Amino acid sequence: MYSENDDLIVTGRVRIPRAELSTKAMRAGGPGGQHVNTSSTKIELRWNLRHTRALSEMQRERALERLAPKLAGDGSLRITASEYRSQAQNRDAAEARLVAMIKEAIAVPKARRKTKRPRGAEESRLDEKRQHSSRKAGRRWRPDE
Repeated sequence: MYSENDDLIVTGRVRIPRAELSTKAMRAGGPGGQHVNTSSTKIELRWNLRHTRALSEMQRERALERLAPKLAGDGSLRITASEYRSQAQNRDAAEARLVAMIKEAIAVPKARRKTKRPRGAEESRLDEKRQHSSRKAGRRWRPDE
């Protein structure tokens, strides 16, 4: 997850500089007794998608579109982690979540290749339709009979 220059590695070409990340520690809620009441282990990680230099213009647009519901008004993405008792573990968890989220958001969707139904399958489908239709037609009431 880390490179030599301590950036977060999203893909081979995309790296998020730590200088662009804003980290804040706070007290976590929930059970934990005295420990949770005295230590600030919850981590809030913020990264501004609109002003980042880590993404190309197309990647930024794709990420802004896909992550729109999760973004604040200024275009920043906020991720929190409080599942561990250690601040360092929570920071790692938040960074891992950020990397996974960005990797998914900038992924280029695979182009759909149109496929053609084989001729035999098409003929058997039409045959089945004709048989079904004639079966139904045979059940109809005809007043002239």
